[in-house]
Amino acid sequence: PGERADAPAGAELAGPRAPRRAPMPSRPREPVRAYVGLGSNLDDPVAQVRSALDELGELPHTLRVAQSSLYRSPPMGPAGQPDYVNAVAVLDTGLEPRALLRELQAIEARHGRVRGAERWGPRTLDLDLLVYGDWRSSDPGLTVPHPGIGERPFVLWPLLEVAPGLRVPGLGVVRALVRGLDPLQPALPGGSQR
Repeated sequence: PGERADAPAGAELAGPRAPRRAPMPSRPREPVRAYVGLGSNLDDPVAQVRSALDELGELPHTLRVAQSSLYRSPPMGPAGQPDYVNAVAVLDTGLEPRALLRELQAIEARHGRVRGAERWGPRTLDLDLLVYGDWRSSDPGLTVPHPGIGERPFVLWPLLEVAPGLRVPGLGVVRALVRGLDPLQPALPGGSQR
């Protein structure tokens, strides 16, 4: 018999080490309506957002049921960065909120998003879980509804397009939240915005 590197010195193996199995994916739950904000201002932002919209439609146990037009908005963060292209996707998902967040972060990573970079700095792709049914969370790793949603035109205008009557838990109806905000410009002048 041989020795295993992680066993105490002199310990013998009874046989080969069993392979580790990945945890079983959780069963899909009854679909929940979720809203995801998308934004990009690097590496062809229109293409980044369109590609991410396609990828959202391919998530497990998830159906993309609507998407907004693409909008152009000024950056919130440091000066000198390009304008953003923003949109909102509407999903019916059987994924739990944290599982959905992990999927969104995986899409960001595939698009070259580097977490921990400058706050509100330029990025290839930013995906935010805005609303997840009536669910509310204030955990540090996942705050839903997304903080700041009520003051951000780049979220509210696309949301108004796809869900004007949506009641954002704790904030009110989108149609009312957008009052008084300056409208956004289309990202693609003239032609199709989607």
